[in-house]
Amino acid sequence: MTVVRTRRSRSAPTLTALVWGFTALLAGCGGGNSTFAPGTPVITLSGTSGDFAAYRVGINSVNSITLTSTDGTIVSASPQMPAESVDLAALTDLAELLAVQAVPAGTYKSATFTLDYTSASIWVNLNGQAVAATAVSSSGGALATGTLTITFDPNHPLVITRGQSTRLAIDIDLAASNSINIATTPPKVTVRPFLVMTPAPADATLMRARGLFVTVPSGSSDYVMNVQPLTDLRSALGAVTVSTNAQTYFNINGVAYTGAAGLTAMASLQENTPTAAYGTLGDLSGITPGFHATAVYAGTSLESPLADHIRGVVSARSGNTLTVRGATLVTRFAVVVIQNNATVTIGSATVVSEDGVAAGGLTPAAISVGQQIDVSGQATRDTAGNISLDATAGQLRLASTRIWGTLNSATIGSAKLDILSLGNFAPAGFNFAGTGTTAANPSAYVVNTGSLDESATAASTLLQVDGMVNAFGSAPPDFTAAAITPGTATEQRLVIEWVNGGATAPFLSDSSAGLVVALNNANLGTLHEIRTGPAALDLNTLSSFPASPLITTVGADQSKLQLAIGRATLSTGVSVFNSIGGFAAALSSTLNGTNKIYRLVAVGQYNIGTNTFVASRISVALM
Repeated sequence: MTVVRTRRSRSAPTLTALVWGFTALLAGCGGGNSTFAPGTPVITLSGTSGDFAAYRVGINSVNSITLTSTDGTIVSASPQMPAESVDLAALTDLAELLAVQAVPAGTYKSATFTLDYTSASIWVNLNGQAVAATAVSSSGGALATGTLTITFDPNHPLVITRGQSTRLAIDIDLAASNSINIATTPPKVTVRPFLVMTPAPADATLMRARGLFVTVPSGSSDYVMNVQPLTDLRSALGAVTVSTNAQTYFNINGVAYTGAAGLTAMASLQENTPTAAYGTLGDLSGITPGFHATAVYAGTSLESPLADHIRGVVSARSGNTLTVRGATLVTRFAVVVIQNNATVTIGSATVVSEDGVAAGGLTPAAISVGQQIDVSGQATRDTAGNISLDATAGQLRLASTRIWGTLNSATIGSAKLDILSLGNFAPAGFNFAGTGTTAANPSAYVVNTGSLDESATAASTLLQVDGMVNAFGSAPPDFTAAAITPGTATEQRLVIEWVNGGATAPFLSDSSAGLVVALNNANLGTLHEIRTGPAALDLNTLSSFPASPLITTVGADQSKLQLAIGRATLSTGVSVFNSIGGFAAALSSTLNGTNKIYRLVAVGQYNIGTNTFVASRISVALM
């Protein structure tokens, strides 16, 4: 809720921020200006996937998030936020804790969020490569900074209670916001921003909480930090209490710990050491929110004022030279550069660790093709703009890698997959030379499944597999799985687009029972599919009758529905509903022959047997 006062700073927050935070603390404790009566909106940011390798836009500096109360009062929920940039494509599986700054207690009916597209860097996945796209507005012109209004469900407004925390979830729907044309060179992305904000519980959503370390309270298993999200080096956007337990993994200045030993090492850190916790929101009953950490990174293991960082997936290795695909360079000054490829040089002194594993002993030999990495060192750019990073004296973290593939065959302890994507890229973008005595074959990729027995799974089943690529030169097996999920059990995405200015009558039926899209509508575009990871199922190929599935919320968790309709230019912006009744009524009154639909995105699971798509989130983007 409030910035905790500290004695020293790597990049100190302004005195104004500290004074404002301290005043809020007094008010929350019953002292100071009692009329302020604050509570804490815990603002989290995520994105709904839209087939991008990277999607970096700006969050427009101070007061980028405002709240409007039922009496019309407007307050800022981000009064100290500096200009930021964020890769929304990186937030599709991991939310970011954006701010926890106190606001007056009350009931809020709407909010605004400002996005800056003037320096957007948008990259699409194309044949295993990250390709820079040209981004344009809906009119075909240059992109600009825009403020979107979000109107909360009248039956589910944002209620901020004095002395308590309440989550406000922001989800930027990349699938509803963007139309990608890969037929042009470079690819062209037409942008119509669409986002949803809604009060939400502290649930199992995996997120990152980045900030500056403050203290480990005596006798506790917690530590306190001031939130400093994304790549920010200046702000302090409220305090969070991070709880740990005996299983929490710590990686501090290149050394791994578990449990109490890690917390002891945290206690020895200087105040304002950069830290990031991965886990879920915790106790929100107080004005300072809690966070449950499963993993904590601090000091040089996270970032350093003396080192630059590159994140991406290894697409080739030759000796001690790595080629990193979809490379994001974050310099020590928080300058962010994205490229298709970067070159990283490692050496015997490079410190290597595996995320979540406290045991040491890893060497650079562990780094193989297909592995997600986060590596620090000294970066340079040549006259052509190519990025190189010398990590011979740096640190390299092996992060969990996700593969998608269809099952060829499986026995107890082993499976062979035909790979569709590895670390978000198609296998055509990788050079597997040197991965083993027999180089990894993406059409027969060998996975060590351990106790995850897939021997009874039918061939051709689409699987999502998370784990680690095996050490360079050691294959087969090529990969060791930590989790295997059938594609039908993952979060699937139904996307339909209308062209020629959109459609006024897109549905065969629309009611609280669900939506059925008219696939014979004259303005229906070429995009009408259900996506499961990188696999697409065209609705026109369905054998069921009628071919268009029923999109319904029946069977979804009703407490987590996010149903939205609107566009940025409406006075109400995007209206959000948390129940199907209100959404169905709004849909019927909005599509009245005047307004036109541009995109429909539903997120949930498709049942091919009943030809129904059970959605927990539905976005109706209007022209």
